[in-house]
Amino acid sequence: MEALASFLGRHRPLLEAHVVNFFKDRMWELVDAEWMECLRREPVESLLRLPSGCVKEHWPATLREFVLTARSLVVPREQKALQSLVPDIHVASIGTVLAQGMNSKKKHEIENLAAVVHAIAKRCGAKTVVDVGSGQGYLAQALSFEYQLPVVAIDASSHHASVTTARAERIKKHYAAKWCNLHVEKQLLTVPRTVTCHVLSSDTLAAVTLDACKDDHGEHVRETKACTKKNPQIQEPTQNSPPLILAGLHACGDLSVNMIRLFVSCEQVKALVSVGCCYNLLSEDYYEDTNACHGFPMSKAAKLSELVLGKSIRDLACQSAERWRSLTVDIALQNFDVHAFRAAFQLVLEKYFPELSKLNPSIGRQGKALRRQRLRKVVELQMATDKIDDFSHSTSEKQNMNSDDVVSAIYGVEKGSDKIHHVESQKFSLFKDFTLSGLGRLGCSPVEDMSLLEIWKDMQPFSDYIGPFWCLRAALGPLVETYILLDRLLFLQEQSGLVEALLFPLFDPTMSPRNMAIIAWKLSSNSSEA
Repeated sequence: MEALASFLGRHRPLLEAHVVNFFKDRMWELVDAEWMECLRREPVESLLRLPSGCVKEHWPATLREFVLTARSLVVPREQKALQSLVPDIHVASIGTVLAQGMNSKKKHEIENLAAVVHAIAKRCGAKTVVDVGSGQGYLAQALSFEYQLPVVAIDASSHHASVTTARAERIKKHYAAKWCNLHVEKQLLTVPRTVTCHVLSSDTLAAVTLDACKDDHGEHVRETKACTKKNPQIQEPTQNSPPLILAGLHACGDLSVNMIRLFVSCEQVKALVSVGCCYNLLSEDYYEDTNACHGFPMSKAAKLSELVLGKSIRDLACQSAERWRSLTVDIALQNFDVHAFRAAFQLVLEKYFPELSKLNPSIGRQGKALRRQRLRKVVELQMATDKIDDFSHSTSEKQNMNSDDVVSAIYGVEKGSDKIHHVESQKFSLFKDFTLSGLGRLGCSPVEDMSLLEIWKDMQPFSDYIGPFWCLRAALGPLVETYILLDRLLFLQEQSGLVEALLFPLFDPTMSPRNMAIIAWKLSSNSSEA
């Protein structure tokens, strides 16, 4: 953690850079000029492998050192065999009925996480699973129907609770028929109990959990229980409260932290399996206060460190080297273009809407829409090319005159260069569409004398820096995530010798980038062998 803090501190300007200001603040100048000139000439494939620690011999020595050092500080994320965690683990395959609504990523996550939760619960004697941030109940239902575990599903959305309950009842009918043929006892067919509550602290989570579980000895009630108190009273554990295991699949922001704190503070919670997510939503204590209960930092060591992250850096923790490496060249180039369009759009705001630009407005995620639009334009362009012989030479020349002039003005390209003409005029057209869409989302109308061509021409010579810049920045993302994960792990290890805790890469990181699980259990006479 000290090595991470030192390395991240040396590269703070790169960490804090924001795409919207790339052209405005000339952010490529934050990076060694030799690095940028080297990387802008590299093929896209090399850029996409950079965050994974892949370097080229002809790169500057300092650049190679940066990439290799960054990679060496990242916790290993390759998926491990579940048997290395629990040798006799049973992994139930999720059938088509239980998998309804799941994509391949979700199915992969649920199968692996459910198996680990069941194995850890068995080892530590936990009788009930509390699924925190349960969403539509996929994990809860897998644990209920495949592993016959009582489950309490807690989520902030009442809609999710309704979906979970209705879906569970449909699945129950299928399993009832299936198990009847196998002569399985009916009482094992239970559906998850749903609780709707905004969990704002570990105290809230403790109160809701203990209240929902205190009478939990088998069949779950169907009705959704809702938490309406802002500060519910914590229930003292009683003999009616079963031993619990907390489970969370991509529990957002502080929710994962509240799970960890509850595991430490509540006697009834025997184990924890948590996969975090949305680090940008973590609350952060910017001052040295070892008694604070923010989402970050948690451990005493991190609290005493001088490293402050902030939202922009925590957002970078969600970058995945595996996802970068798996991108196709076309998709990567499209992503780089979207970054360029957004940064150029900021110049439009600076010039024509200066008061609005100071607010750093959000225009939503236009990347997917823009890629669909680009694909449509490519198809249309191909159709137009196929039919070009149907038009006279003079008509075609007139139709293309305006776009030819645009390309020639920006790039100094001769009108006869069809390939460059098609590509670059298309980019300018997409930038124009991006800008008009962005202004529309902000409730603004284009001003009369607005010249997008002038802005596009000014930024174009520097657009090649965007790919290298963001690949360098992406290489730092896994370090930030590693630091946050180690902070949580160290918090657990600081408690006492009665807690065993580890980080485990539970999923394939290409399918599920947030794949690191924090697994912990309390040591006792019944679970010391776990």
